[in-house]
Amino acid sequence: MGEKRTSPRHRVLKAGTIEFHGGGIDCMVRNLSAAGAALDVTSPVGIPAHFTLFTDGEPHPCHVIWRKEKRIGVAFD
Repeated sequence: MGEKRTSPRHRVLKAGTIEFHGGGIDCMVRNLSAAGAALDVTSPVGIPAHFTLFTDGEPHPCHVIWRKEKRIGVAFD
């Protein structure tokens, strides 16, 4: 099966924050590209389809592409 991503992702281990509706949830960025990321979360329940990911002090507006038990994949808007 071929790679479907538009840009290659690189493995990282960075702290991040998922911010929405004035609140935030801590996450861990597991891989990252110019187009999106995979995030480890305690639970994806309650995380909306659109939010802002903050990592390295930079905001990244994004939307959820897929969800698993403790990981979500996002594409940057």
